[in-house]
Amino acid sequence: MFNIGHLARQLVQSLQAQVYNYIMKFFKCNICLALGVQGTALNQLNTPFGIALNENSRTIYISEWAGHRIVQYLWGASSGTVVAGGNGAGTGSTQLNGPFGIYLDLTSNSLIIANREANNIVKWVLGASTWTLIAGDSSGSHGSSSTLLYSPRGVILDPLGNIYVADTLNHRIQFFLAGQTNGTTVAGVTGLSGSTDLLLNVPYAVRLDSDNSLYVADTYNHRIQKFTSY
Repeated sequence: MFNIGHLARQLVQSLQAQVYNYIMKFFKCNICLALGVQGTALNQLNTPFGIALNENSRTIYISEWAGHRIVQYLWGASSGTVVAGGNGAGTGSTQLNGPFGIYLDLTSNSLIIANREANNIVKWVLGASTWTLIAGDSSGSHGSSSTLLYSPRGVILDPLGNIYVADTLNHRIQFFLAGQTNGTTVAGVTGLSGSTDLLLNVPYAVRLDSDNSLYVADTYNHRIQKFTSY
């Protein structure tokens, strides 16, 4: 583990460059993705937080934390389509509640959603009208046991379909084997925030590299931590 240094800065700069390049492609085509207007229309966004990109089709998926929906923008489109949620805030299988981080799983043609205010992770197959539960409680209860989450804000899958979750207010990263709902803490200490190498303080985002090492945005510690795969 280490504080943000040369390698971490390179990673952040690389991610920033990728995002910038894709954004510039839209601007060069004179396409504006709901720029600057808060609302519920399909050319508006309401507190967007997460973004996922299909590099093959250049389709963009955006999570709206306060809009409780995921909107899809096709390449060249100036307005989107609701592909998940959009039925008000709630814990029903057709609803989302404060969706935050999202991950596009091309293998299953689905979005993996950190459903922040519902304290769970759900899978929404594109084209479906409901989600299925991956981790956390379907009714929205939060907790610190191995089966519960507390305001999760980041999620990513590894090549085997295993899931890493930034379990934000539990100050930990939870690892779930594919198809399992019982998680293992792989970074941080449950319920304990701090600034030592072993602790996290409100982690927001997770990322994996090609070696399956885990990078964590340790948000309130103002650092990136790397946890080597073992």
